[in-house]
Amino acid sequence: MRLKPETRIMGIDDGSFNKDDDETIIIGVIFRGGYWIDGLVSTYIKIDGMDATDNLIEMITGCKYKDLRIIMLSGVTFGGFNVVDIERLSKETGLPVVVVIERKPDLEDIVNAVKNVHGHEERIRCMERAGEVYMGENGIYFQVHGISEDLARKVIRKTSTHSNIPEPLRVSHIIASGISRGEASKR
Repeated sequence: MRLKPETRIMGIDDGSFNKDDDETIIIGVIFRGGYWIDGLVSTYIKIDGMDATDNLIEMITGCKYKDLRIIMLSGVTFGGFNVVDIERLSKETGLPVVVVIERKPDLEDIVNAVKNVHGHEERIRCMERAGEVYMGENGIYFQVHGISEDLARKVIRKTSTHSNIPEPLRVSHIIASGISRGEASKR
């Protein structure tokens, strides 16, 4: 894949939620490179459910932007421990997936926490299938599927125009926070 300045990338993040909530919003922002917003899509997932992968696939494949080239996720867990199977997401959308993580994950702590949720075996398998966690620049980490580590680094670098976080993810976070909390938070 050749990385053009206006490559269409969908950045995906979830909204905030309370313990009493059954579901939370997922926002997908379509960016051209790290500069222009082209569109926005959304869906809902169950808190600690098992529907994130299915709902993201439906949201992405149903999107009117058919020239998407990359999916970026803000982590592999949304809505608590609703884990995205990035291998399946990549396969069923036909798009590479880059997962950006702001802090190095403590996998042992995460696995111990997930064990308290129904269906924890499958959730742990999805997290393991996400693969190696690479150290990126400026203290961020990332995982990949369907794209090389080197190309993912270039994508992250080219789209991190206003902060250490790629713009598609930074903006999806701001919008999801604004919708779910009624306020936007800086990232």
